[in-house]
Amino acid sequence: MKFYIGVTDDSWFHYLARIKPDEVNFWRPRDKSNFKVIQEGAPFLFKLHSPNNYIVGGGFFVRHLFLPLSLAWDSFEFKNGAPTYDYFRESIMKFRSGDGLNPTIGCTILAEPFFFKRENWIPIPSNWSKNIVKGKSYSTNEEIGANIWRQVEERLDAQKYREGELAVQEPATRYGNNYKMRARIGQGAFRAMVTDAYSKRCAVTGERTLPVLEAAHIKPYSEAGPNLTKNGLLLRSDMHFLFDKGYITVSGDHHLEVSRRIREEYENGKEYYAYHGSKLSNLPENLIDRPSPAFLNWHQEQVYKG
Repeated sequence: MKFYIGVTDDSWFHYLARIKPDEVNFWRPRDKSNFKVIQEGAPFLFKLHSPNNYIVGGGFFVRHLFLPLSLAWDSFEFKNGAPTYDYFRESIMKFRSGDGLNPTIGCTILAEPFFFKRENWIPIPSNWSKNIVKGKSYSTNEEIGANIWRQVEERLDAQKYREGELAVQEPATRYGNNYKMRARIGQGAFRAMVTDAYSKRCAVTGERTLPVLEAAHIKPYSEAGPNLTKNGLLLRSDMHFLFDKGYITVSGDHHLEVSRRIREEYENGKEYYAYHGSKLSNLPENLIDRPSPAFLNWHQEQVYKG
């Protein structure tokens, strides 16, 4: 198994260690390159800046995205490692002066983060160079990597024991040659991934104004719908409301259907009926991110007021 040790801002780590969120955004203000070092689901460990040369926690890699600063905050809020938007923005703009009001930043999204207490911090590997600025990958097929991951597992197992979680089947800390960790993707990651997959445009109207765009679940999270892009649509806020209430739906071949109930109940809806029968104007380029026919069928049968 390949994992990554990333150099981590001390204040970012200590703030998140206090609140223990279910997901985090490991952001870099000037990141311009895709992070392809590890596979989705692989561990991403935190190493503090020198002189605190220790591995202090980690999470599980979900996706690397380039997001406008405002969208990163709207998606993750305090899970960005900052208590307020102003603090978050100031932390970035001190590295991005002159780059506009809403610069794009690199966002490495991590699920199920964990934070070790001071007495459980792990010394950095013997081959860690002082010149490393961002991080370094390791493999459990090599002695150094195997030793680091063994120590991480020991601490995670002890932590889960204290919290009474060891009875969970297939715990996230266990990896075999044929086992890939399936991290529980959070709501922030869902919003960010759906917005990115749809290139920041409404699937129906093509609207590009970010504040009015919302990531809609096709099958709601409350109904066991997963936080996956194939269970999402990026919709303008009014379209999102109508979709959730069953006044509109999307067919398996990606055509919009508008219920007659809008006219019957509200004696209005001319703007929305103009979209009836039209193909979605915007879909993800990546086929695996496009709406799942199974989820669309669920919405048509369980929600739509046809």
